[in-house]
Amino acid sequence: MQLREKAEALWTKSFVSLTICALLLFLNLHMLLSSFSAYVKNEFQASDLQVSLVTSVFAVAAILTRFLTAALLKKVSRNVLLFIGLIIATIMTGLNSFADSIGILLIVRAGYGVGFGIASTILPTLVSQIIPLKRMGEGIGYFGLSSSLAMSIGPMIGLNVMELSGFVTLTMIGAITVLLIVPILLLTRSVPSVPAVKEEEKTAQPKERAKFNRQLLFPALLNTVLSITYSGLLSFIALFGEFVHLEQVGLFFLFNAVTIIIIRPVSGRIFDRRGHAAVLIPAAVLVVASMTALSYTTSLPLLILSALLYGLGFGAIQPTIQAWMIRTSTPEQYGAANSMFYNSTDFGVAIGAILLGAIASATDYAVMYRYSAGFMVLFIVLYLVLFFFTRKPGKPVMQEQAKQEAQASVPAEM
Repeated sequence: MQLREKAEALWTKSFVSLTICALLLFLNLHMLLSSFSAYVKNEFQASDLQVSLVTSVFAVAAILTRFLTAALLKKVSRNVLLFIGLIIATIMTGLNSFADSIGILLIVRAGYGVGFGIASTILPTLVSQIIPLKRMGEGIGYFGLSSSLAMSIGPMIGLNVMELSGFVTLTMIGAITVLLIVPILLLTRSVPSVPAVKEEEKTAQPKERAKFNRQLLFPALLNTVLSITYSGLLSFIALFGEFVHLEQVGLFFLFNAVTIIIIRPVSGRIFDRRGHAAVLIPAAVLVVASMTALSYTTSLPLLILSALLYGLGFGAIQPTIQAWMIRTSTPEQYGAANSMFYNSTDFGVAIGAILLGAIASATDYAVMYRYSAGFMVLFIVLYLVLFFFTRKPGKPVMQEQAKQEAQASVPAEM
């Protein structure tokens, strides 16, 4: 009985520590990313396309690095890879303030993408291995609060620090934030060393581990479309505030965080009990409403309404998609599933910055956000068509088998 309760435990020391570390990692990312558009435009007199490239080059580097990391995890200690990634991210964050041209800045951003790509692959993989399978939606929902909160409060912190103290101070704070992860991991010992694989296991398992889980493609596509809308907020909301003469536009991220905190745990439980359809359709409608309201915003109340709606929709969709991808995978595929989830996020941010930047250049920022609403309409159409015609996505692996494999590979309390 005690063994079963321990196996079903969610709030272990490792879970809490790794969630805090993920919060710091994503906080580092979003504090700087939200300020880059205004910084690059003002410092280098850059065009909208050049502003988009600053976001895109980081995302592309992170995507490529995650593919490499997923392969290296089979050969190199995840401890070593994780700390290498954190050190690279720290150094590159600090170097941002020394870039004296667009070209140098793009190189630094690509280097940061490498460090972030490594760390953002390993941390969620560790967490997904210690969450009980039956509580996967709930566990990913709580863990996902780290990235969602960072997405919400990070831009607000970044914009305020940028305004009050400048870009150099912001990069130093960002570097310290990600560097804090190292002592937290060392003091809590939340990343155990992986036991050596026996020689007979090495020869018996390669084919199974090499299998690609096709069921990941559909939710990854949906996450890409969702991330396009977030890219429009991350890359252009500061410029949108200038466009509509709204000084407090950074409050969008504060009120967005409020509803994300509320909806995350709730959406995870709904997913565990009723499946992804019960979450994704209504949440996508909320994002459509949010982007539409934002496109007509000229006052603070409408901005706040848009932020609250976006937090509810985005905060429900993202953890549901991540939990869905993990539930359709075996424990050996968790690394690949998490890698594809974060890659689809970064890919959506990258292409969103370019597409929406081109739309903004041809029209204006208000029209651009109406196109963002259109992308979420596409999200709904894709979900309905692909889900009801294929009926394959979201079908979990045998729970008892996956649970036994997960418990065999990683203890529930580390």
